[in-house]
Amino acid sequence: MLEDRSHRPKTKPNAEPDAPLPDDPKKAAAIARARRLASVLDTQFTIPGTPIRFGLDPILGLLPVAGDTITAIMGLYPIFEARRLGVRWPVILKMLLNLGLDWLVGLIPLVDLIFDVAFKANVRNLKLLEEELR
Repeated sequence: MLEDRSHRPKTKPNAEPDAPLPDDPKKAAAIARARRLASVLDTQFTIPGTPIRFGLDPILGLLPVAGDTITAIMGLYPIFEARRLGVRWPVILKMLLNLGLDWLVGLIPLVDLIFDVAFKANVRNLKLLEEELR
């Protein structure tokens, strides 16, 4: 029998989770910077009257090829930070896959806009980074 989930609050992707930062100041600073970037690129704005959040990624994605390339380059920053802090290679590869998929789908007009709003590669990478550095 299916469980009734209507009483559960709806969660929305959030680039600034309530989870505490690590004790290591370098790791804490890296996560704080990654949170800011993920927020700007993926969750900065809300469509009024809806829980849908988006950032600069889908806006810049309106510029064919260049917009998605710019946001992909910006999205590399947390991956460089992850590598600098010794994050394991499988996690780095997963982060690169998220970003690469976001860039690749971003090359398809109109599909890129919907995909960017729904997929949120930078928020996904932030979560991977946070899980790995805790």
